[in-house]
Amino acid sequence: MHTPTEAQVLTAADAIVAAFSATDTDAYFAGFSPDASFIFHPEPARLNSRAEYEELWASWLASGWRVVSCASSDRLVQPFPGGAVFSHTVATSIDSADGPDSYVERESIIFRLEGDDRLIAVHEHLSTIPDTDGGAS
Repeated sequence: MHTPTEAQVLTAADAIVAAFSATDTDAYFAGFSPDASFIFHPEPARLNSRAEYEELWASWLASGWRVVSCASSDRLVQPFPGGAVFSHTVATSIDSADGPDSYVERESIIFRLEGDDRLIAVHEHLSTIPDTDGGAS
């Protein structure tokens, strides 16, 4: 079984991040398999398919939500035969009916190889970054 290169993984991850940053629905979801699952810390339950996430995404768009910017840093690629784990820190700025907001989170995306060279995301997990200042202001 073929192991993807770091460059292949970064190309696939960069395409997802760029599409998210542009609020490009079609390009964004093209990076995910129909059977992908998603765990997002603000959501009350796991999303068990791309279709479930697409429905949630559409509701965000309908409410006036859009991504203003998204930057990926602290990137780690862990390839294995047939796929890879990509993790990074992501800084996102959005606009919504409630006004602008920005946040920094950690994200992991699990990729599966389709054929010998196409990586498709099969799982995404978004989590908060713990407060390390001990609660001091």
